[in-house]
Amino acid sequence: MERGAPVEELTSGASGRIIPVFRNIRRSVPSPASLLRVLLFLHALAMWFLLFIRRRSPISWRSMAASASPRRRACVGRWSAAAEEEDVLRRRSLADRVEMVPLPEEGGGEVACRCETFLFLGPRRTALYCRSWVPASGDLRGILVIIHGLNEHSGRYSHFAKQLMACNFGVYAMDWIGHGGSDGLHGYVPSLDYVVEDTGKFLEKVKSENPGVPCFLFGHSTGGAVVLKAASYPCMEAMVEGIILTSPALRVKPAHPIVGAVAPIFSLVLPKFQFKGANRRGIPVSRDPAAMSAKYSDPLVYTRPIRVRTGHEILRISSYLLQNMKSITVPFFVLHGTADRVTDPLASQDLYNVAASRHKDIKLYEGFLHDLLFEPERDEVAGDIINWMLKMLQLQNQ
Repeated sequence: MERGAPVEELTSGASGRIIPVFRNIRRSVPSPASLLRVLLFLHALAMWFLLFIRRRSPISWRSMAASASPRRRACVGRWSAAAEEEDVLRRRSLADRVEMVPLPEEGGGEVACRCETFLFLGPRRTALYCRSWVPASGDLRGILVIIHGLNEHSGRYSHFAKQLMACNFGVYAMDWIGHGGSDGLHGYVPSLDYVVEDTGKFLEKVKSENPGVPCFLFGHSTGGAVVLKAASYPCMEAMVEGIILTSPALRVKPAHPIVGAVAPIFSLVLPKFQFKGANRRGIPVSRDPAAMSAKYSDPLVYTRPIRVRTGHEILRISSYLLQNMKSITVPFFVLHGTADRVTDPLASQDLYNVAASRHKDIKLYEGFLHDLLFEPERDEVAGDIINWMLKMLQLQNQ
């Protein structure tokens, strides 16, 4: 039989009906990738079901113990809340001791300023620890509001604040929920949308206290993702002259596909659980050994494994920004090190390429790591940021 010849019908039309059916079945067989997604979903669903049964089962020893001693269970709950509150007070005390103005460096002059720490009540009545650095004399050119990165705190930016004040910029900074001296379990972020909303309210406060002074928003790493999402809302974009992003977390992928599949469920069931498989503390973030040592010996820097909900929130905001890059219209300056092993410099390049912003700039530093403002060339990076803000102010006055 020649290849391509029609198949002979063995019965009165039967094979003519059956053969197309088998062809359609063959075409409808799912791909390996689709099967993997289905299996991951079923696996996650089974785990959710087992966890639900385990929590509700009347014959589990944990349920029996809990029902046998409700007073003990209540005491444990109160102790946990009390322990968290005690930890917040401890961290707040440590935050108060952070040196706001670094000692003058050799050959450098001392900048006279008014420094302040204060608590700001966010939209959910959460006490957020904040700092401000304002030059003691002269009219302000502008104000930079700093949103720090994951696991760190605002007190780490005092050297940068000093450089900004030397150019007559005021600086405000806010610790996220669960970070630095702010309320919440250390290292736990129930929602990065909370941080976005807190950023907006904090910016409103800064604007109200400094009427007529131009404002810029700065965000590092995950803080950069927060700032970018916040500035994507028209009401927020109208309040700033532009945003600065250093090493923004724009394309974050889980260590394994199954982590991404089960993260939404585990973030609901065990949100505060510390996921050791995601601990990336060993990855260098600066080429300056002193800066690395200072960061990981800082008691206000969270160095334990990432909490499940926090990790899921990072994946969620990263996914959102990737899907909405083209709609970004706020003026921005994105800076990234080409050797960064924490966030993806190519994602920053993609943001620059596709964003609809009329005024946008990018600078990739060859060989630099993640914490650009803590690299040996930190003064160069700070100078690039200051020059960009001056350029935006000049464009505004034209």
